[in-house]
Amino acid sequence: MAADIIDYQIFGDDLQMVEIELDPGEGVRAEAGAMMYMEQGIVMETGMGAGAGAGVGAAIFKGLKRAVTGESFFITTFFNSGQGKQHVAFGAPYPGKIIPINLTSHGGQFIAQRDSYLCSANGIDIEVAFTRKIGAGLFGGEGFILQRLKGNGMAFIHAGGTIIRKELRPGEMIKLDTGCLCGMDASINYDIQFVGGFKNAMFGGEGLFLATLTGPGVVYLQSLPLSRLADRISAAAGFKAGNSGGESRGIGGILGGMISGD
Repeated sequence: MAADIIDYQIFGDDLQMVEIELDPGEGVRAEAGAMMYMEQGIVMETGMGAGAGAGVGAAIFKGLKRAVTGESFFITTFFNSGQGKQHVAFGAPYPGKIIPINLTSHGGQFIAQRDSYLCSANGIDIEVAFTRKIGAGLFGGEGFILQRLKGNGMAFIHAGGTIIRKELRPGEMIKLDTGCLCGMDASINYDIQFVGGFKNAMFGGEGLFLATLTGPGVVYLQSLPLSRLADRISAAAGFKAGNSGGESRGIGGILGGMISGD
């Protein structure tokens, strides 16, 4: 099915939202809970996104594939049932950037990290993309399951922090933290490499493995993966809970607590 041709505008800097303009009869699909507002002529239809004429089994299977990639089992489609142009907007789930992806310019498909999908033109499919190598599957940080967006229209993904777009030449390789991959062309070769060296592995603070991406193709990198943000919040919350008595412990008290296991 050909995807609807949609217009859009992205607002904000670090906490962004995207507003989609729909002509009569056009629609946009979105992850459940992403919608911010919609105008009067927009109607919602929640389902498993299998398309008209698909059987119950096919619909359930499509929902399960989305759930495996970190998205919700159901997907909501917003249609313009009015006579003129109508707007619907979707908000980013955490600080970062919304990246518009024109799938037509990426050969009809794009590989994205789990949980990154925000919304897309009606007609874009979300599928499971397994990495082809066991090393990438076992030690890839985000796991061996990625998202494959397929179609010939616009899709929008979200990533944390600052986003860097790199275009790799054939054979050109870049190494990165396994969580900092945001998305890439299907032509990119994705693998995992051991950091090497005892001190690097034990005390480098970057984990035991790095992702290697080899061109040709376009790669999007994120400076603040959600997992890194969650770790910092969890560590800060744990420290605050440990200091809930209200007194200022000072450096000596903190070091003493670390030695004693407190």
